[in-house]
Amino acid sequence: EVQLQASGGGLVQAGGSLRLSCAASGLISHDYAIGWFRQAPGKEREGVGCIKERDGTLSYVDHLKGRFTIVSDNAQNTVYLQMNALKPEDTAVYYCAASSWLKCEHTDRALSTGVYDNWGQGTQVTVSS
Repeated sequence: EVQLQASGGGLVQAGGSLRLSCAASGLISHDYAIGWFRQAPGKEREGVGCIKERDGTLSYVDHLKGRFTIVSDNAQNTVYLQMNALKPEDTAVYYCAASSWLKCEHTDRALSTGVYDNWGQGTQVTVSS
């Protein structure tokens, strides 16, 4: 059974940093596209970025490039989302998701919720001003 466990959220002041973790079981994260998404209250779920180590593909939504970084730790079977220079508008529930067939080459597809088969439960990130 595939399971994704997102963790690491919390309350942080604007300008601070957080690192979220997506621990995978039932799959080898290296072989899957792992996407990060977020959903703020009253808004649609938004793609943040995607990584697939096996293909060497990585993509981010344009407006978060430079502040958010996704890295994969194959030994831990975990994918991390490093978030820097956080802003109040980054407040959201953050989710990770996995796809066995997707490549993280084209942002439009890689950051579409419909292409992911498995989802974690989400972790709350709150950025105070």
